[in-house]
Amino acid sequence: MNHTPRYPAPDINDLPQDIKAKVLEIQAKAGFVPNVFLSLARRPAEWRAFFAYHDALMLKEDSGLTKGEREMIVTTTSAANACLYCVVAHGAILRIYEKKPMLADQLAVNYRKADITPRQRAMLDFAMKVCLQSHEINDADFALLQAQGFSAEDAWDIAAITAFFGLSNRMASFSNMAPNAEFYLMGRVPKTR
Repeated sequence: MNHTPRYPAPDINDLPQDIKAKVLEIQAKAGFVPNVFLSLARRPAEWRAFFAYHDALMLKEDSGLTKGEREMIVTTTSAANACLYCVVAHGAILRIYEKKPMLADQLAVNYRKADITPRQRAMLDFAMKVCLQSHEINDADFALLQAQGFSAEDAWDIAAITAFFGLSNRMASFSNMAPNAEFYLMGRVPKTR
């Protein structure tokens, strides 16, 4: 498989200062720069908008969804959209948050057979309907979520995460963005000290 990006990433030293600072912060935390941060930086205004919305959804404190559940949504719907980058990258984050090395693979292949709770299954059923058939969402779908303890605001979060990563999936796929090699082993094996 050819993983040559269709749009070369800019040199980190050529980035606007605010973007460069954020990329260096991510590098210090992760130990590497995830390709998405440099690939999208070729258009600074879009980079800022993309990551502002990403952070508003994924780092939100007052949500009925855990960070792990948000990554479950990303991994599952990214698999439905056949986005290699997002399945691999967010699958790695999911494994770390949930401390379950097999969960991301299960979700990417068939979330209906994954080792998740009935509540999480309802969440992913809703996310997949938003992903693949959003025009068919109806009150019964909201009732199924409510029966599992999700609020109307939680439903919004599920839908917004699904929709945002639909954009991300398409940008990563069309531009031939490859997942960093580091993502493949993250959360699969214990860290050595």
